[in-house]
Amino acid sequence: MEKNYRQIIENGKTALGIEFGSTRIKAVLVDEDNVPIASGSHDWENRLENGIWTYTLEDIWTGVQDCYVKMAEDVRAKYGVTVKTLGAIGFSAMMHGYMVFDKAGELLVPFRTWRNNNAAPAAEQLTQLFNYHIPARWSVAHLYQAILNGEEHVKDIDFQTTLEGYVHWKLTGRKVIGIGEASGMFPIAAGTRCYNPAMLKQFDELIAPYGLPFKVEDILPEILVAGEEAGRLTEEGAKLLDPSGNLQPGIPFCPPEGDAGTGMVATNSVAPRTGNVSAGTSVFAMIVLEKELSRPYDEIDLVTTPVGDPVGMVHCNNCTSDLNGWVNLFDEFAKLAGVEIAKPDLYNMLYFCSEKGDKDCGGLLAYNYVSNEHITKVDAGRPMFVRTSESNFSLANFMRAHLFASLGVLKVGCDIMLKEEGVRLDAITGHGGLFKTERVGQSYLAAAINAPVTVMKTAGEGGAWGIAILANYVVTKEPGESLQDYLNNKVFAGQEGVTLAPDPADVAGFEEFAKRYVKGLPIVREAVKDM
Repeated sequence: MEKNYRQIIENGKTALGIEFGSTRIKAVLVDEDNVPIASGSHDWENRLENGIWTYTLEDIWTGVQDCYVKMAEDVRAKYGVTVKTLGAIGFSAMMHGYMVFDKAGELLVPFRTWRNNNAAPAAEQLTQLFNYHIPARWSVAHLYQAILNGEEHVKDIDFQTTLEGYVHWKLTGRKVIGIGEASGMFPIAAGTRCYNPAMLKQFDELIAPYGLPFKVEDILPEILVAGEEAGRLTEEGAKLLDPSGNLQPGIPFCPPEGDAGTGMVATNSVAPRTGNVSAGTSVFAMIVLEKELSRPYDEIDLVTTPVGDPVGMVHCNNCTSDLNGWVNLFDEFAKLAGVEIAKPDLYNMLYFCSEKGDKDCGGLLAYNYVSNEHITKVDAGRPMFVRTSESNFSLANFMRAHLFASLGVLKVGCDIMLKEEGVRLDAITGHGGLFKTERVGQSYLAAAINAPVTVMKTAGEGGAWGIAILANYVVTKEPGESLQDYLNNKVFAGQEGVTLAPDPADVAGFEEFAKRYVKGLPIVREAVKDM
């Protein structure tokens, strides 16, 4: 039976997810079955001010309002109806960063995004103190760095949150955060849904000499898990989100979550022994663990799923940028030769060509470091292509080496979990630009991690869809229905996807390439010094 979308929208049998990405704010409206029925987006760009990557509050609110208006216009154009209510709303954003407010609710310093690496000294000290890996982009690292710097504003902090936590607070009046994002603000105690009490105490003792008027737990948002109602849209919030005044207050919200959590939901990767790899400009893998790792690793961030299960995250700064640079070079050559090739066709041509190369790339070696990589301890961007006089230098091997290199750092990090820690992985889902060409990037990822890789058609909907699903889960789940069951039965049942098992010859070839890759890292580190 065909759905009456006009009626569905009028009756508020919908959920809205809005995600703040680094370059785009996206809104996705879904029906009760989590099928996207309308969308809107707003492009924005972070700015470098006084050495800090930031967005202003005006950027945030004009951006989210424009995004909402475009979604509402899309609804009107498609279904001839004005959005006045919704079943549920959820907000998501790029991970962590630093937003701090005083007692009056005023922002004390410009928002510091995850891109800022200026909290690295604080992160290092906290890692040693907690014996737990704290990345420089985590909120607690930013807080401690501000304390170390003697920044004037710190004494006035009443509340610290993240971008989506801030927007949620302004729309609902509630200072809460989803557990996945909370785990990147301050470490979560294993097996609980709480900030780690021993580490809270250690942090308070560490900052005691500064005489600050707060304990860290008092300024952090309250933790909620997926499925819990996280407040309702207030009258002020409704006007803030929809300046037209059409949207009515009282709509329930799900806990605000980070883009890592929404990525897990959008790829059905919340169950232990599953994971997902997002491969575009940067690349990261999230693997849901059955138990905590035996010790901390600098290469692995420990976060959680939106329901609080432990996740090992390998986050690499570089993936396809250098590869894209080479494709552009071939594009230039084609034009020079008087041949016009559409970009998607050129990518396909070159990627498919790589499949004809030697399994180990014929002895060729590439590093895709357009920017630094903490996992392989390379401090600045130095993309390189290296070969010996004996290497089999062909176009197929050249492309294969660069495709392997786009997953090189990821493999180094994942090997720690899969080989050293014995983490078991039944299935992983790939999403992002690397997988646009059919099977190639997918089969190389399967070879790198020696596990089946699935690419779904819906993965392209991304995090805004993921947070819309989490919003819908609050209002449409059955009593006692877990998020995992909800995703399996209500969202992904019957979804089209292609799964590729690892080819043993490709696995062996990638292992050979990886040995050469690790052995050659001193070459790149030397280039950082000498170039």
